[in-house]
Amino acid sequence: MHVVVATDGSKQSLAAARHLRALAAPEALSAVTVLAVVRPLAAVSFVDELSGTGREDAASSVASFRDAAKASIDVIAAVFDGWGPKVHRKVRSGSPANEIIKVAEQVDAGLVVVASGGRGLSDRVLLGSTAQRVQQYAPCPVLVVRPAPKRRRA
Repeated sequence: MHVVVATDGSKQSLAAARHLRALAAPEALSAVTVLAVVRPLAAVSFVDELSGTGREDAASSVASFRDAAKASIDVIAAVFDGWGPKVHRKVRSGSPANEIIKVAEQVDAGLVVVASGGRGLSDRVLLGSTAQRVQQYAPCPVLVVRPAPKRRRA
């Protein structure tokens, strides 16, 4: 079975990857694809086409986001080092839910793993959570890992 593990760079997505490793038998998995999605340029700083200012800043912002996504993927992929299945790394651009679903379809995934409560409060409030949309439209089962509850001090 091929598993897609999505990361947004949050601690929750790292916990989700660790949860998969704790639950799954490595011999049952053929591959793991670790995926990060960078939002489109429109979500980056404003580019003033009329005066030509901001274009370099926007380009460097996109490169910076892609670099951060690659670093996040490396951290998540390290969870699976020496575990067994082959690990693939992907950075995509677009809507996180849509891109996660597309990759799951492309690799014929048997499972998608996402964290709930990662980044992007505005997405959860305005558009519905990425995890909910993936769960609703993915072509395979989805494991949504919630953050561990905070313990109260006695």
